[in-house]
Amino acid sequence: MPNPPVILVTGASSGIGEATARLFGEEGYRVVLAARRLDRLEALSRAIQDRGGQALPVAADVSKLEDIQSLVGTALDEYGQIDVLFNNAGFGRLAWLENLDPVKDIEAQLQVNLIGVIQTTRAVLPHMIERRSGHIVNMGSLAGLVATPTYSIYAAGKFAVRGFSEALRREVGVFGIDVSVVYPGGVKTEFGEHTGAKLRTRTTTPASLKLAPEEVARAVFGVVRRPRRMVVLPWVMVLGVWANSLFPGLIDWLIERRFTRPERGL
Repeated sequence: MPNPPVILVTGASSGIGEATARLFGEEGYRVVLAARRLDRLEALSRAIQDRGGQALPVAADVSKLEDIQSLVGTALDEYGQIDVLFNNAGFGRLAWLENLDPVKDIEAQLQVNLIGVIQTTRAVLPHMIERRSGHIVNMGSLAGLVATPTYSIYAAGKFAVRGFSEALRREVGVFGIDVSVVYPGGVKTEFGEHTGAKLRTRTTTPASLKLAPEEVARAVFGVVRRPRRMVVLPWVMVLGVWANSLFPGLIDWLIERRFTRPERGL
């Protein structure tokens, strides 16, 4: 009888990563849980095991190459395979570019959201190529399709993940490896608690369009079961993506009028 498949989830200690780890554990996957907060990973591991699943908590900071290499090595030593890599770890610092700290807000954000994705993928890839099988799912964002004010660095990272994923898909498809990107809009997670955003207009995603982490987790599971290049959540946001592509001048004008000028006090 073949061993159950293995998924490695970065940023697994909360939000989308936690929900995805729980779902894949319930679906029979062995789950490698990676994040900086080991106490949360251990609690999640126990919860997955209590429901009959298998989980391996590994403390890792994806901004550090040595942590990434140790994480992948530990996963392979323990389970012997990695079938799915979910590059989920990330954070946002939202403010006008001139107000962002050059190190804490700019370099650190790109180090986790972009370089961490690339380096973790690179560490897993030789194993997948050798097995001629695997699936890499990268966490995108609507900010990787439509860039808005105060999201300059976050959007830069997510646009880059989009380009990285497209190129990678065309590099590794010949080895039976799939590459997908999930692009959610607003999600009810801890993300908003750490952005540092201070908006006069209190502009935010309407509650009716805000996703639960479990909805995104189901989308990740769905794209692994039926591989696709990309998934936009919720589906209605596709209309905004099209509008931004077809009528960029109009979108520029609307954003300036409704957001940029009021927020800057102009």
